[in-house]
Amino acid sequence: MFSRFGFVLVDGLCVVVFVVLGRRTHEGLGGLGGVLHTAWPFLVGLVVGWLVSRAWVRPFSLVPVGVVLWVSTVVVGMILRRVSGQGTAFAFVVVAFIFLGVTLLGWRGIGSLVLRRRT
Repeated sequence: MFSRFGFVLVDGLCVVVFVVLGRRTHEGLGGLGGVLHTAWPFLVGLVVGWLVSRAWVRPFSLVPVGVVLWVSTVVVGMILRRVSGQGTAFAFVVVAFIFLGVTLLGWRGIGSLVLRRRT
């Protein structure tokens, strides 16, 4: 169905959609440079999560893989934003936590249901 690379792309797309929607709502996209400036901390957090959880072994797993990816993406992303001088307002942290949780866990949940129905 999907290659492991495809799963990474879906996760990355979740992060990019979060960033694009946020930038569009609050400060304008700022072109590709603006999107990358905002996205890179979360993408690094996502990569850390993939490595820690070994997500390539069970990419549809909600627990622990999905949860580790979700928490890592938000926590590492916010730490990197903070040390790089980007904002980490409480409301932003909450929105990031909710949006990335819904998307990173949501597509895994849907994928798991589809796989179960096929077997």
